[in-house]
Amino acid sequence: MSKPRRIGYIRVSTRAQTTDRQTKALENECDELHIEYVSAVAGERPVFEAVLAGLQSDDTFVVLDLDRAFRSTIDAMLTADALRQRSVKMRVLSLPIDTTTAEGELFYTMVAAFAGFERRIISRRTKEGLQAARLRGQPLGRPPKLNAHQIKTAHQALTAGGTTCRELAQSLGVSRLTLQRGFRRHGLA
Repeated sequence: MSKPRRIGYIRVSTRAQTTDRQTKALENECDELHIEYVSAVAGERPVFEAVLAGLQSDDTFVVLDLDRAFRSTIDAMLTADALRQRSVKMRVLSLPIDTTTAEGELFYTMVAAFAGFERRIISRRTKEGLQAARLRGQPLGRPPKLNAHQIKTAHQALTAGGTTCRELAQSLGVSRLTLQRGFRRHGLA
């Protein structure tokens, strides 16, 4: 029979985000760490699914925070129950949770419910903030790569002839499509 393992799962939404906080907390608590770069609400989380599938009886599944592993309260509860049925333990390092006891299971249920509530509140506030910004006329999203002067100058050069849109775009360090979008944005297309 193999020795029980402590398997850590780390998740961040994008590769631009750092895993340092989670890695530092889990590295001394786990025998293995598995990192996934995907949004919590993504339809597929291959690393998460592979980690769960590889857990054996008496292993311990370890995460720093509930929201790093679970999409919703229901997801957290169903996963905890499935692990318990397989005799796999679960630890959430930010909370003193031991799901192998009745008290721990109750506490886990309450914390999972509050985590789901918090995620919904944050989502609602984000949507409200974006809507308020739109109503104020504030531009949202990534700022344009080209400013108005660059676009007008490029349009004048294109209109004068002797150069192509592709050549102008290359000289400005953008794609032809980006330049054409700039023309449209400024009513020059």
